[in-house]
Amino acid sequence: MGGAGGYATIAGMKTIIALLLATASLSACAQQPAPSAAAAAAAKPAAAAKTAAGPAIAPGTAAARARDAVRSIDPNIAIEQVSPAPMPGFQAVIVGGQVLYVSDDGKYLIQGSLYDVGARRDLGEDAMKRVRVELLRSVPVADRIVFAPKDPKYTVTVFTDVECGYCRKFHSQIAEYNKLGIAVEYLAFPRMGLGSEDFRKMVAVWCAPDRRKALTDAKNDRNIPAGNCTNPVTMEYQLGRRAGLTGTPMVLAADGTQLGGYLAPEQLRAALDALAAGGQPTASGAVGLQ
Repeated sequence: MGGAGGYATIAGMKTIIALLLATASLSACAQQPAPSAAAAAAAKPAAAAKTAAGPAIAPGTAAARARDAVRSIDPNIAIEQVSPAPMPGFQAVIVGGQVLYVSDDGKYLIQGSLYDVGARRDLGEDAMKRVRVELLRSVPVADRIVFAPKDPKYTVTVFTDVECGYCRKFHSQIAEYNKLGIAVEYLAFPRMGLGSEDFRKMVAVWCAPDRRKALTDAKNDRNIPAGNCTNPVTMEYQLGRRAGLTGTPMVLAADGTQLGGYLAPEQLRAALDALAAGGQPTASGAVGLQ
């Protein structure tokens, strides 16, 4: 299923507040099947560990009150980070790949973009960038599928799916990205959810003796022998959701900046050059989600 501006969208997304109140999960595409019992069991340890640990926060502080306010709605919610918001009197609380703004006294919660009119930038994105960098550091190179030139100038992380059209279009031009000095490190995001046929295909890719060939074959509808091995697909899927993924492909720069969905090779290089020069990548031609 295609989305606007180079994404296969994750449809049916609910607001974080609705998630907290209903303890529901995000759905992928038009309909995401429930995870299988095995997949759900595999997912629980990582989620439980994150919830149990959480960020270290001194008691009695504004950050602690903000954290407690969110957990009063759902005590099991995994909180990635709590930090002072750019807006005085509020804390920025990152949960489920989104930023919530909670008043220092814990009484008020706001969900939405905090936009700096003068700088013309979403300040919540700055907070998400830092979280993404930390999340990506947890993924060893051995768990990624890497296509890189000899001496890359830039490296991007791409959450990919074997089924979505824009992911396939991106991968069909992988040699052109590499030729422009861009290394691509793929992480798995089976957008139809854990336990789906899409998920099983991606497990087969990550379990294949030659992952690069298997990924290329899968994206071209060539048969991949079923595989069953210790693999990072579930972990990377969960990490993508924590990173704020709303569609595939999700292209991230080394500093955690989300560059968009599908971008043509020359557009991606231009966006990376702009970012390196201290500007904001425009990624002309890659429009955000509707």
